[in-house]
Amino acid sequence: MIREIRLLNFKGFADQTVPLGQFTLLTGLNSSGKSTVLQAFALTRQSAETGRIFGSPSNPYCGFTLNGEMVELGTGRDLRHESWIANGEITLDFQCEDPTTGKEFRFRWSAGYDADEDFLKFESMPTMQEWLSNPRPNFLTSSLFQYLRADRINPAVSYPRSSRSRQGFLGARGEYTADVLRQHQDDPVSPEVRHPAAVSDQLLRQTEAWLGHLCPGINLTATGIDGTDAVRIAYSHGTGGLTSSNQYRPTNVGFGLTYVLPIIVACLTAKPGALILLENPEAHLHPRGQSALAELVVRAAKTGAQVIVESHSDHILNGVRIAVKKNLIQRDQLKLHYFHSGSTAGHAFQTIEVGPAGTIAQWPDGFFDEWDRALDELID
Repeated sequence: MIREIRLLNFKGFADQTVPLGQFTLLTGLNSSGKSTVLQAFALTRQSAETGRIFGSPSNPYCGFTLNGEMVELGTGRDLRHESWIANGEITLDFQCEDPTTGKEFRFRWSAGYDADEDFLKFESMPTMQEWLSNPRPNFLTSSLFQYLRADRINPAVSYPRSSRSRQGFLGARGEYTADVLRQHQDDPVSPEVRHPAAVSDQLLRQTEAWLGHLCPGINLTATGIDGTDAVRIAYSHGTGGLTSSNQYRPTNVGFGLTYVLPIIVACLTAKPGALILLENPEAHLHPRGQSALAELVVRAAKTGAQVIVESHSDHILNGVRIAVKKNLIQRDQLKLHYFHSGSTAGHAFQTIEVGPAGTIAQWPDGFFDEWDRALDELID
């Protein structure tokens, strides 16, 4: 488990440490640094997948790969914090905890600055002894990792197959979700995330049940298209997986179902030790769907996965608060951070305490207060 991440000279952060819990909710104004926290994990994973994060600083091929499948961060000029000059290195520092022994340890990578390069060579990195004496965080190399960006896939006639789908990887935009469903539709899901109204514990039926909060009675199929490297998803209406209507393409049922589908599958396939990063899961969802999704993402953390969510939705926030009240998650497992623009030293955040009944004693200015502002203006 990652206990905290420290960002130095990284985008909007000069030097900031962000504590993390079993479930972490990042909220705040636009361009205040929320996505940057998730991108730091994605950048490290992306660099690991290219084989450039393990070895020695003397190896010229060890460094941060800024552009790839997970993130496209540009060049060093785009990555380095603009005003901080005390330390020229761009550093990502992860404090971890071994879930088996409780032992705490750190992994830290620091890269030199090159304004025009999209590969930044490491100046320092974990030593061989650190690698050998501590378990490597799962998000670096294992299949127990999902990162779903805000710009997810749109409704389409077909979606790509991928060898990575066999390991359950959904793609940073959810582009492999259809193929994951095709290959793993009969897999059982963890009891912690099972929908009580589903007819079975199989992934496909559970996905349908959670989609039912958006479109009651929805049925879902995921099949390969013969002779191609593509997969087709189709929606229909029925009961208990039994189709009683024509099948509809995703392009004919709106954005909501397609946009939320990767989020639901990521939560239903959560496993102990996994890291799940979700940007704006509420996009294109009506309020009831957002509230139901909040419960599901909290339940994903109950499987033993670590879940970090970035959201602008008060329905997601309230869903998390209700989850605390219903004991779906303990207060000490939850971290709620409100990000705002800071000084020239970088963005800042405030940690919000949630009470046992889901209450929040102190609401910072700008923290989901637009409803009250609108009511004041209407009443005035």
